[in-house]
Amino acid sequence: MGGFFGTVSTGPCITDVFYGTDYNSHLGTKRGGLATFSNKKGFYRSIHNLENQYFRARFEPELPKFQGNSGIGVISDTDPQPIMLNSHLGKMAVVTVAKINNIDELTAELLDSGGHFSEMSSGKTNPTELISLLIVQGRTFVEGIENVYRKVKGSCSMLILTDDGIIAARDRLGRTPIVIGAREGAYAATSETTAFPNLGYEIVHYVGPGEILRLRADGIEQLRPPEKEMQVCSFLWVYYGFPTSSYEGRNVEEMRHTSGVLMGQQDDTEVDSVSGIPDSGVGMATGYAEGIGAPYRRAVSKYTPTWPRSFMPGNQTMRTLVAKMKLIPNKAMLEGKRCLFCDDSIVRGTQLRDNVRGLFDLGAKEVHMRIACPPLIYGCPFINFSASKSDLELITRQVIRDLEGEHDEMDGGMGASATTPVEILQDYARTDSPRYRAMVEEIGRRLGLTSLRFNTLENIIKAIGLPKCQVCTHCFDGSSHF
Repeated sequence: MGGFFGTVSTGPCITDVFYGTDYNSHLGTKRGGLATFSNKKGFYRSIHNLENQYFRARFEPELPKFQGNSGIGVISDTDPQPIMLNSHLGKMAVVTVAKINNIDELTAELLDSGGHFSEMSSGKTNPTELISLLIVQGRTFVEGIENVYRKVKGSCSMLILTDDGIIAARDRLGRTPIVIGAREGAYAATSETTAFPNLGYEIVHYVGPGEILRLRADGIEQLRPPEKEMQVCSFLWVYYGFPTSSYEGRNVEEMRHTSGVLMGQQDDTEVDSVSGIPDSGVGMATGYAEGIGAPYRRAVSKYTPTWPRSFMPGNQTMRTLVAKMKLIPNKAMLEGKRCLFCDDSIVRGTQLRDNVRGLFDLGAKEVHMRIACPPLIYGCPFINFSASKSDLELITRQVIRDLEGEHDEMDGGMGASATTPVEILQDYARTDSPRYRAMVEEIGRRLGLTSLRFNTLENIIKAIGLPKCQVCTHCFDGSSHF
């Protein structure tokens, strides 16, 4: 995925930009970048690979080089950012949190019109450079950003550092967040409100879908009002978000706890303890323990001194190994116990299957798993949710394929058979339908669990506290439009 932070201040900004950006590190691990603007020295930019070293260690030696009162930073799981360019709109640095599904089409369109690309990302078009070139097609920043909204299939939120403050523009449907903070003499924009408290900022505005703002040290100017329609990603609360962050006024930890309470109240399984799989399963587990009436125990702990980050590294084999190494089970909390565990989601299931086997090996009498969201039936076309290259990598789709037998491809409607795949998938996504129950039972069997239950869409929406029409739940039910 990715996250960004930007600030405009009456004084030097680099300390805030450095630490504010670092507070987005849980959203990605591939690359980090910073850019500042000084009236005397102009723009300065630096980009580093983060796959083998932390953001702070990479950038701290360079901090004296960043001058000025305005700056932006980004943590990216995709392309090198920020992009810097000079155009009829002026000099600028751009950072994005984006997924561009039609990037090849837009690249060809720009090349055919006489444009060119100066930076590549893994041999392909740099998505943030593409966004920048779409922006400068407009006569104004607003017109250029609306050009991005109109042409990009997927999503794109951005910060633009100019010689006149920072422009913050949220994705047209608000799939990814931007929140504005303020303190005396400064304003900031970030993906994660976790960046605000220790830097002294207070939340003053949740940027609306499609809204465009200009931040200066003395105030905020609205350049484009928000759209009425919103499709904010529900997975921000389920998994991506840091516990202390809030989106649309709803705190992540509060949502997870409430969701756990709701699910626990609906569960009559007799267990000796409830535990959360760190980190994102913990908030749900504290609520689940309350809801089901069983004690919360830390039967699994995360070893953070050397394995602190969620997405490291990029290689899948190494990622699986790291995932195992950083989670340490506690035999004293497991032996002879009927244990219930809460986790955020099941994607491929490989890591969970290995973990379950280890829990039984350490003496657990029963291992029950409760998942914070419904089964992931569809891949996400709107944000960079996972490293999966195909929906068929999802354990749900593998099970559906095996249960249906005759269907070679279950791709959400692109293939056809006796019954259209989309109808079959919708049936599997329908809680407590015969197909749904068969799928969940088979997933639990493959993972070696005593029992497996997924949360319901109704519980998630109630816990988030927004109308269903404002929340993107496409990965669960295929409901969101492109």
